[in-house]
Amino acid sequence: MNQLSDFHRERVQAVLNASPLVPVITINHPDEALPLCQALVDGGIRVLEITLRTPHGVKAIEQVRKAIPEAWVGAGTVTSIAQYRQVEAAGAQFVITPGVTEAILEFGVTSEAPLLPGISTISELMVGYNLGYREFKFFPAEVAGGIPALKAFSGPFPDVTFC
Repeated sequence: MNQLSDFHRERVQAVLNASPLVPVITINHPDEALPLCQALVDGGIRVLEITLRTPHGVKAIEQVRKAIPEAWVGAGTVTSIAQYRQVEAAGAQFVITPGVTEAILEFGVTSEAPLLPGISTISELMVGYNLGYREFKFFPAEVAGGIPALKAFSGPFPDVTFC
């Protein structure tokens, strides 16, 4: 079983440190991506999570990476290894999932674009933790217990960070 490298962890930490806010962006029309993302960057938001909730997500990632090099452009709502490969090929600088499978966690360990896995249970956290992950997306946060759940998770895992 592979372990997450320090390089991957440092890249995820750099993304999280680059902006206190990470907008979750769903592109409903291909012409929306560049003006929306440029406006966010112009407003000081340098980290952009473009979701795969529509068929335009992968192309939007590619367009924004080329047009706005000062932004950190990542892919969100990635639910399979095939999608992970697509967004890496499009230039995604990080990947966020709404949940985890062991296959996606393992793939993230060796991928070029670092993974910020989505979890909602302590068991999911433990699977990722055992592979070296220390940064997670808590999703869906409110439904999964919100701040009280995060406080409970931090007891046995004080070195874990959530976004």
